[in-house]
Amino acid sequence: MLIKRIMSSTLTENVRKTVLENGLTVLTKEVHTAPVVTVQVWYQVGSRNEEPGVNGIAHQLEHMMFKGTLNRPIQFGRLFSALGSDSNAFTSYDQTAYYGTVERNKLKALLVLEADRMQNSQIEPEQLASEKRVVISELQGYENSPEYRLNRAVMQAVFPNHAYGLPVGGTKADVEKFKVEQVQKYYRNFYTPDNAVLVIVGDFQTANTLETIKEVFGKLPKRQEAGVISPSSPSSPSSPSSPIVLREPGAGRLLQVVYPLPDANQPDVPALDVMDYIFTEGRNSRLHQALVESGLANEVTASVTSLRESGWYEVLVTAGSKQDLKKIDSVLSSAIANVAEKGVTSEEVERAKTQLTADVILSNRDITSQAMRLGNDQTTTGDYRYTDRYLAAVRLVKPTDIVAVINKYLTKEARTIGFFEPTQKQITEVGDKPDSAHTTENFSPVAPVLFSEVMKYLPPVDLATDALLAVVGKGSRREDIAQILPQQFKFTNGLRILLLRDHSTPTVTLSGHIQAGTEFDPDNQAGLAAFVAENLLHGTNSKDVLTIAKVLAERGASLDFQSYREGVHIEGDSLAEDLPILLEILADVVKNCTFPIKELELHRQQTLTDLQHELDEPSEVARRIFVQSIYPKKHPLHTFPTEESLQQIQRQDVIDFKAKHYRPDTTVLALVGDFDLDKVRSLIKNEFGNWEVSGQAPRLKYPPVSMPEKIVSVNPVLPGKTQAVTYMGCTGINRYDPRFHAALVLNQILGGDTLSSRLGAEVRDRQGLSYGIYSYFQAGKNAGTFVIEMQTSPEDSTKAIASTRQILQQIHQQGVTALEVETAKRTLISNYNVSLANPEELTDRILMNEVYELDKVELHSFTDKIQKVTLDQVNQAARELLHPDQIVVVTAGPSVSPEKSIR
Repeated sequence: MLIKRIMSSTLTENVRKTVLENGLTVLTKEVHTAPVVTVQVWYQVGSRNEEPGVNGIAHQLEHMMFKGTLNRPIQFGRLFSALGSDSNAFTSYDQTAYYGTVERNKLKALLVLEADRMQNSQIEPEQLASEKRVVISELQGYENSPEYRLNRAVMQAVFPNHAYGLPVGGTKADVEKFKVEQVQKYYRNFYTPDNAVLVIVGDFQTANTLETIKEVFGKLPKRQEAGVISPSSPSSPSSPSSPIVLREPGAGRLLQVVYPLPDANQPDVPALDVMDYIFTEGRNSRLHQALVESGLANEVTASVTSLRESGWYEVLVTAGSKQDLKKIDSVLSSAIANVAEKGVTSEEVERAKTQLTADVILSNRDITSQAMRLGNDQTTTGDYRYTDRYLAAVRLVKPTDIVAVINKYLTKEARTIGFFEPTQKQITEVGDKPDSAHTTENFSPVAPVLFSEVMKYLPPVDLATDALLAVVGKGSRREDIAQILPQQFKFTNGLRILLLRDHSTPTVTLSGHIQAGTEFDPDNQAGLAAFVAENLLHGTNSKDVLTIAKVLAERGASLDFQSYREGVHIEGDSLAEDLPILLEILADVVKNCTFPIKELELHRQQTLTDLQHELDEPSEVARRIFVQSIYPKKHPLHTFPTEESLQQIQRQDVIDFKAKHYRPDTTVLALVGDFDLDKVRSLIKNEFGNWEVSGQAPRLKYPPVSMPEKIVSVNPVLPGKTQAVTYMGCTGINRYDPRFHAALVLNQILGGDTLSSRLGAEVRDRQGLSYGIYSYFQAGKNAGTFVIEMQTSPEDSTKAIASTRQILQQIHQQGVTALEVETAKRTLISNYNVSLANPEELTDRILMNEVYELDKVELHSFTDKIQKVTLDQVNQAARELLHPDQIVVVTAGPSVSPEKSIR
């Protein structure tokens, strides 16, 4: 039934494959649902093509591909930003991919840029030296995670003689030794058209676009076969008999088990994926029941990895507080053995198949994801139609197939197991750090000159495209989504509904907001709002927790509640036919949840364990101390959960908070998808119309907050960490401030993009001090915060902070240029239009416009407001909102040390 209703058309039905004379494989798929297009180039090289000593070179080369070409000696991130392209890249085991999603008239410009860097990228000593620092900062961020360190040790043991056992990003020891000649050799060998797949999905005409591709890419030469580096040969994975044990600083115990599996093209893969869903997907899954419901584990996750030459099944268990890893391992092994001996039910298999298939469909609603699927399938399996064949095979999986693959692959002899045993609890030593405000730096404010270069090197935009496409695909095209307004309804109980039809896929996206956020937490019970939100699905008057989970799982639907400062966010999605079920469950839990004591106590233990892990993460520690340093005690933003506050929460407190704050008149629901407006309105009225309200909704008054008189610097030290995370900033503006749109433009110039902004160009790109640096104005209903975040090596933190403050000082005093403003405006407008093509981002935008009670035309007037921002308004915002001498600076992680050079 499920397959029939969602597989009437395949994912690759209208995909066209073309191979140019130079060997470039081109995959094109027209999707005329929104005026955007995605361009992706997938190179068939990844960490699989490495060996010890050059581990990480594919990843290093990916970074270097943004450094400019012979024709365009400029940071490519700036060019992508000027086009308004949502661009990025990643390196994996089997491939390296570069992707950008833009408005449709910029398709050719993206093609020109990708063809240029396929052949002409510059890899020079000075740039490599700075980018090696950036990569090492990135690797140190991974090393901060005990999960990463445990996984690295286990995978090296599973694949001792194959590159799949090496970390994809590389190691610091290898990265430090890379020479220019080595990176250039990898570039010459692998970045050629006959080793690449070009994927284009979106609003374009295939025939015209293929002509453009031949014009732009057709002249690039094939690689010379001599000297091509072959991937390492497959070898039999290893499985040490005794566990690998890491005893290092950390917050909690971890257990990881890895079983070798066959490559992606082998026929057992669909059954293995169904098996994984039976084991770990949802409350009813076998391992969740055995480990989490029993209190032994806080969380259990698993995944099947299917690659070009091999694969593996990986299970990761986060132990419950004070639980023994050997006991957890014993229960895990028994649960797997029990399934192998007694089998699984037809009901379990059908539910897992439904969840798996629905997940594939729901994850392919936007064009970027559709292109990702095609690119990954083609480069991993050699066939872009792989997912269609895979889903057809999933449909045929039977209970006996599950038992067969468990007995074949999940044997005790085959597995490799790792334990992470923390040697000490996380200790946060908070102390004042010497004021680094006056550190002298060799700082060169070159950004305005570079912005003129952006226009010089930017390929021309095709102005004829829109006129050409206006007559194409009228039968299937959604009108320009930014010009359509959702239908708005308000029921007598105050519930507000926004509905927008979108027939592009047979799915529905639901987004909701309830004014019951953590701002209402009592001082002594911080965490109460989250307790309520996260326990809503744990039982109602008519359904227990497992029944609720089963009803959703049987349809592949999802529903989730997350609390944040100013509200509770509801996220849900389903296939279109299952919307009535999704709405029924949502209405039942918000009206009739019962908060069973057993579920509350299990959740409390999980939350306490989660808190231990959070306080071992530099980013979370820095964020907490940063916020609490800006907002004083008794302020609604100051409070964070602690072990003491979580222990104070009683069941009656949860019931009372729910009764007080969960009300229809503070709830907004937005739905975008394939439905009939009248039917959905009637459904919602039937489910929510009897949700009663009494009295006035609770309100908070946010007290004014003064700026710090000088720079406040704090350095909390976390044992065992290699990367530092810095938060710096001060109070900002709320959503209703008349400077809001000017602040967005200002922020885009300052730090809106980690490659193209002033901060990115100087701190990350020129000096190589940070893997990522960006800024933003958090503008809520009642308050706002201006934040700059960065990740650095501890020896680079002081220098990076000093450079950042100098950029703030420069913009505060001197302002920005007219060219920067125009470029930033174009980027913001383009990014906004691209975002509306993603159903989840569109639904959230519709929702939050209503939550903030903005004008109903805000959905399409936002771009007009950005366009009207002037240079004077941006510079005024810079003078009034940037305060380089009145900020809080928090750097969490290792103790900050003086700079060391990397050669």
